[in-house]
Amino acid sequence: MTEMQLKTKKDKDIISESYLQTVFRRFRRHHLAMASLVVLVVLGGAALFAPLLAPYDPDAIIGPFGGAPSRDFLLGTDQIGRDVLSRLLYAMRISLLVGIMATLISTVIGVVLGLVGGYFGGALDMVIMRFTDMVMSFPYILLVLVAASIFKPGLWSIILILGFVDWPGIARLVRGNVLNLRETNFVKGSLVAGMPLRHILFSEILPNTVAPILVYATSVLALSMLDEAALSFLGMGVQPPTASLGNMLNGAESLTVLTKQPWLWLPPGILIVVLVMAINFIGDALRDALDPNSRG
Repeated sequence: MTEMQLKTKKDKDIISESYLQTVFRRFRRHHLAMASLVVLVVLGGAALFAPLLAPYDPDAIIGPFGGAPSRDFLLGTDQIGRDVLSRLLYAMRISLLVGIMATLISTVIGVVLGLVGGYFGGALDMVIMRFTDMVMSFPYILLVLVAASIFKPGLWSIILILGFVDWPGIARLVRGNVLNLRETNFVKGSLVAGMPLRHILFSEILPNTVAPILVYATSVLALSMLDEAALSFLGMGVQPPTASLGNMLNGAESLTVLTKQPWLWLPPGILIVVLVMAINFIGDALRDALDPNSRG
């Protein structure tokens, strides 16, 4: 085939592909995001199958106190003799669970409030937006710390705190999209046709605002994991003996651990950085892939 024929064939293939195929094709052009997706799948799989992959019970004392990496303990043991590798696998599981659940809660709250406020407008929209502005006016980390100090520390406490603090950004995003979509012809046509409100909101408007929600949710996921790590490091999040990446870093408060026992804090620290960077790279690629103005 000539170069012109190849170009024509490529253009025809692009025209005939579905929306999801277009998004995936655009996403694949981001090699860093594809590598991040592979990393995230591998680490997520390791966390999911932690009971099968972990060489020891994460809470069992089975080795020397603060033992260095060896053939029996690949990443060494912590201060009370628990296997660091086993705890790392279970810690990743907890941190991902916190991030995913907090993101789901905040996304549901933000989507519902944004849909309702943007579609109905008027006094209801004003009340919702003023409440959103009030929540956003507080320094974010201060709000999280105050909430964490009020409620009993624990896994579900930190999930609920982060879920109920991260929703304002999604609410404002959804509201802005709804304000534009409710003036479009297909929404007005549904109103004229007598379609029920539920159908208009969840079958007409919501599907057309999913793309920016997905992109924003990736940033919330990364932020929630960082917040969990910070709160657990401070002793206000997931509590021992349950392992999380944050409370595994807690031992790094000691100068001795920092300088002489790096196997206690380097693995969880590196995992946090890798997970957050992978999620952010995927979010950046999704933003470009879902952009209707993107070329190719």
